[in-house]
Amino acid sequence: MILTLTDVHGFYGKSHILQSININVAAGEVVTLLGRNGAGKTTTLKSIVGVVPAQRGKIMFEGEDITCIPTHKIAERGVCLVPEHRGIFKLLTVEENLTMSAKRDSAWKLDDIYRIFPRLKERRNNGGGHLSGGEQQMLAIGRALMTHPKILMLDEPVEGLAPVIVDEIVAQLKLINATGMTILLIEQNLEVCTQLADRHYIIEQGRVVHCASNQEFLNDDAVKDRYLGVNLAA
Repeated sequence: MILTLTDVHGFYGKSHILQSININVAAGEVVTLLGRNGAGKTTTLKSIVGVVPAQRGKIMFEGEDITCIPTHKIAERGVCLVPEHRGIFKLLTVEENLTMSAKRDSAWKLDDIYRIFPRLKERRNNGGGHLSGGEQQMLAIGRALMTHPKILMLDEPVEGLAPVIVDEIVAQLKLINATGMTILLIEQNLEVCTQLADRHYIIEQGRVVHCASNQEFLNDDAVKDRYLGVNLAA
């Protein structure tokens, strides 16, 4: 396993948000974290990168304990989080956003990003603030790849985007995963999740309450209804 969380507990102030999270992610997998709003999904990703330090439990990455090391050291090891707000620099051009984050030893070069995201090549001289929401999301993912990640963690990458753009980003994530990139994904759009993922974890009230392969999840309407309040077949 490239990433393992064992009995991880996390707090916001005195609020006990993560209450024994257990997750395993194998190299090259796409794994989703599912659950209702406020279940603890985003906090789980933040705990992995050290923004919300785990108060109990252990987080292992590539066999190394990263539970208590600083966020920048976790990032140096190849753990990359693309947050929900994307965090691009709106006054910089697309190309400046990409090149400023590039690592010298990264397997991902500018041409690779433009090949996967042709829209970014077309708009490489545009300011980040002039991009559509979908283009900003593509830029955020492309910029993350330039940092030479070993695992890419995405927090709701297609939220609020038009269906045609959602389809485009799904296709791009498939291309990225096909290079061997491990992806840990939070997403409310279950159709997107089932198109991309090998496995799914469902989190409820800070605990993992269900884990299943993609096919098992697709076939289990009772679980989807119980924990997510939806039915993909509906």
